[in-house]
Amino acid sequence: MKRQEQVLFYQFQDDEKLALACKTLHKMGIVTKILQPEDWREKVGYLLGAKGFQPAKAKDEDNFVFPHEVMVLQNIRNKRLDEVLLALKNAGVPHIRFKAVVTPFNTLWTLRRLCETMQKEHGALAEQAN
Repeated sequence: MKRQEQVLFYQFQDDEKLALACKTLHKMGIVTKILQPEDWREKVGYLLGAKGFQPAKAKDEDNFVFPHEVMVLQNIRNKRLDEVLLALKNAGVPHIRFKAVVTPFNTLWTLRRLCETMQKEHGALAEQAN
Protein backbone atom coordinates (compact mmCIF):
# COMPACT_ATOMS: atom_id res chain seq x y z
CA MET A 1 0.00 0.00 0.00
CA LYS A 2 1.34 3.40 -1.00
CA ARG A 3 1.67 5.84 1.86
CA GLN A 4 -0.25 9.09 1.56
CA GLU A 5 1.97 11.97 0.50
CA GLN A 6 1.39 15.11 2.52
CA VAL A 7 2.86 18.61 2.67
CA LEU A 8 2.55 20.99 5.61
CA PHE A 9 2.83 24.73 5.00
CA TYR A 10 3.87 27.06 7.81
CA GLN A 11 4.21 30.86 7.99
CA PHE A 12 3.14 31.63 4.42
CA GLN A 13 2.15 35.31 4.15
CA ASP A 14 1.49 35.36 0.39
CA ASP A 15 -1.95 33.84 -0.15
CA GLU A 16 -1.49 33.60 -3.93
CA LYS A 17 1.80 31.72 -3.56
CA LEU A 18 0.22 29.35 -1.05
CA ALA A 19 -2.86 28.76 -3.23
CA LEU A 20 -0.71 28.05 -6.29
CA ALA A 21 1.49 25.63 -4.34
CA CYS A 22 -1.54 23.78 -2.91
CA LYS A 23 -3.25 23.59 -6.33
CA THR A 24 -0.06 22.20 -7.92
CA LEU A 25 0.36 19.55 -5.20
CA HIS A 26 -3.33 18.57 -5.27
CA LYS A 27 -3.00 17.86 -9.03
CA MET A 28 -0.19 15.43 -8.08
CA GLY A 29 -2.43 13.67 -5.53
CA ILE A 30 -0.65 15.20 -2.53
CA VAL A 31 -2.63 16.25 0.54
CA THR A 32 -1.80 19.70 1.91
CA LYS A 33 -2.34 21.25 5.31
CA ILE A 34 -1.86 24.88 6.27
CA LEU A 35 -0.57 25.27 9.80
CA GLN A 36 -1.47 28.03 12.23
CA PRO A 37 1.17 30.41 13.66
CA GLU A 38 0.85 28.83 17.14
CA ASP A 39 1.48 25.30 15.80
CA TRP A 40 5.23 25.70 16.46
CA ARG A 41 4.76 24.03 19.88
CA GLU A 42 3.26 20.85 18.38
CA LYS A 43 5.23 17.74 17.46
CA VAL A 44 5.63 17.20 13.72
CA GLY A 45 3.97 13.78 14.04
CA TYR A 46 0.90 15.36 15.62
CA LEU A 47 0.67 17.98 12.85
CA LEU A 48 0.81 15.17 10.27
CA GLY A 49 -2.03 13.32 11.99
CA ALA A 50 0.14 10.33 12.98
CA LYS A 51 -1.20 7.86 15.52
CA GLY A 52 -0.02 8.12 19.11
CA PHE A 53 0.60 11.88 19.21
CA GLN A 54 -1.21 14.16 21.63
CA PRO A 55 -1.61 17.93 21.34
CA ALA A 56 0.94 20.01 23.23
CA LYS A 57 -0.07 21.83 26.37
CA ALA A 58 0.21 25.58 25.85
CA LYS A 59 2.44 27.51 28.22
CA ASP A 60 1.78 31.22 28.58
CA GLU A 61 5.46 32.12 28.85
CA ASP A 62 6.30 30.41 25.57
CA ASN A 63 6.77 32.56 22.52
CA PHE A 64 8.37 31.73 19.22
CA VAL A 65 8.33 33.64 15.97
CA PHE A 66 9.80 32.11 12.83
CA PRO A 67 9.78 34.66 10.00
CA HIS A 68 10.36 32.21 7.14
CA GLU A 69 8.02 30.10 5.02
CA VAL A 70 8.38 26.40 5.75
CA MET A 71 7.33 23.37 3.72
CA VAL A 72 7.42 19.94 5.41
CA LEU A 73 7.13 16.95 3.05
CA GLN A 74 5.94 13.52 4.19
CA ASN A 75 6.42 10.32 2.13
CA ILE A 76 8.02 12.30 -0.72
CA ARG A 77 11.59 11.23 -1.45
CA ASN A 78 14.21 10.72 -4.14
CA LYS A 79 12.84 11.01 -7.72
CA ARG A 80 9.38 11.93 -6.45
CA LEU A 81 10.86 14.81 -4.43
CA ASP A 82 12.60 16.06 -7.58
CA GLU A 83 9.28 15.79 -9.49
CA VAL A 84 7.40 17.73 -6.81
CA LEU A 85 9.97 20.53 -6.60
CA LEU A 86 10.13 20.79 -10.40
CA ALA A 87 6.30 20.90 -10.64
CA LEU A 88 6.21 23.76 -8.11
CA LYS A 89 8.89 25.63 -10.05
CA ASN A 90 7.17 25.04 -13.41
CA ALA A 91 3.85 26.23 -11.95
CA GLY A 92 5.52 29.53 -11.07
CA VAL A 93 5.61 29.06 -7.29
CA PRO A 94 8.37 31.36 -5.96
CA HIS A 95 11.28 29.60 -4.24
CA ILE A 96 10.59 28.23 -0.75
CA ARG A 97 13.90 28.27 1.13
CA PHE A 98 13.01 26.21 4.18
CA LYS A 99 12.01 22.65 3.23
CA ALA A 100 12.23 19.48 5.29
CA VAL A 101 11.51 15.85 4.53
CA VAL A 102 9.88 13.96 7.40
CA THR A 103 12.11 11.30 8.99
CA PRO A 104 11.49 8.85 11.86
CA PHE A 105 13.55 11.23 14.04
CA ASN A 106 12.04 14.61 13.23
CA THR A 107 8.44 13.38 13.61
CA LEU A 108 9.24 13.37 17.34
CA TRP A 109 10.46 16.98 17.25
CA THR A 110 8.35 20.05 17.78
CA LEU A 111 7.84 22.24 14.74
CA ARG A 112 9.91 24.86 16.58
CA ARG A 113 12.90 22.48 16.83
CA LEU A 114 12.57 21.60 13.15
CA CYS A 115 12.51 25.29 12.18
CA GLU A 116 15.48 26.12 14.41
CA THR A 117 17.46 23.17 13.02
CA MET A 118 16.76 24.24 9.43
CA GLN A 119 17.79 27.80 10.24
CA LYS A 120 21.11 26.59 11.73
CA GLU A 121 21.73 24.37 8.69
CA HIS A 122 21.00 27.23 6.28
CA GLY A 123 23.36 29.47 8.27
CA ALA A 124 26.12 26.85 8.08
CA LEU A 125 25.59 26.38 4.34
CA ALA A 126 25.67 30.15 3.76
CA GLU A 127 28.98 30.37 5.66
CA GLN A 128 30.47 27.56 3.55
CA ALA A 129 29.44 29.38 0.38
CA ASN A 130 31.40 32.50 1.41
